Amino acid sequence: MSTATTTATPRANRSATAAVLRTELRLFAREPGSLFWMMVSPAVLLTILGSIPSFREVSADLGGRRLVDLYVPVAVLFAVIMAGIQAMPPVLAGYRERGILRRMSTTPVRPASLLTAQIVLHGAAALVSGTLVMALGRLAFDVRLPRQLGGYTLALLLAVAGGLALGAAVCAVSRTQKIATAVGTAVFFPTMFTAGVWLPVQAMPDTLRDIVRFTPSGAASQALDTAAAGAGTAWAALGVMALWTVVLTGTAARWFRWE
Repeated sequence: MSTATTTATPRANRSATAAVLRTELRLFAREPGSLFWMMVSPAVLLTILGSIPSFREVSADLGGRRLVDLYVPVAVLFAVIMAGIQAMPPVLAGYRERGILRRMSTTPVRPASLLTAQIVLHGAAALVSGTLVMALGRLAFDVRLPRQLGGYTLALLLAVAGGLALGAAVCAVSRTQKIATAVGTAVFFPTMFTAGVWLPVQAMPDTLRDIVRFTPSGAASQALDTAAAGAGTAWAALGVMALWTVVLTGTAARWFRWE
């Protein structure tokens, strides 16, 4: 009997997680504003920048590339930042503030199922948005697809993991939804800068560029750009991204409270 119970429990947990995921997906689809900022605004950003004539001119200072070529990875990171920092923390903090996580802890559906669903949905939104940006860059502005697809995929997955870990850490240190929004906004702008939204990391002064590359989004920008240009795999940048992901995940796990 104990064996049957042990076998049934993981199966019940998987069923509960799948049910929560379906429910959260329906709720997720009912937030057009959030979906726009996560999945459409990065493509809009790239369209605006790519429409500037000077951004489509080859520059010797950029190694024979164009600014629009550099901004495709930046727009991909913009999607990750929006999903991880701006969209996810207020949702999780709101669930906790309203006591939903606490009530779920007394049912067969554990709060971890809800967290898993949110991470899956926001991660998937970031990946879909990044794919859309790359397709737009290729079709509208003749930006080459990543020359080193394996390295680019690895960098993108690490960037998404790091972005979600940062969002989880923001939620962990925020007691309410309003605080999560405020903290997320405070983190949002520095992260945007280090990702290269206002100035590509490759065009920054040497000293600033060296500093920025030790940040999660700065390292991600370098890794994505290196793989896109086919200049090899930026293992140092990938290592920085992986380290930040571990640190932020540990911080979130240490400080997160269900109620």
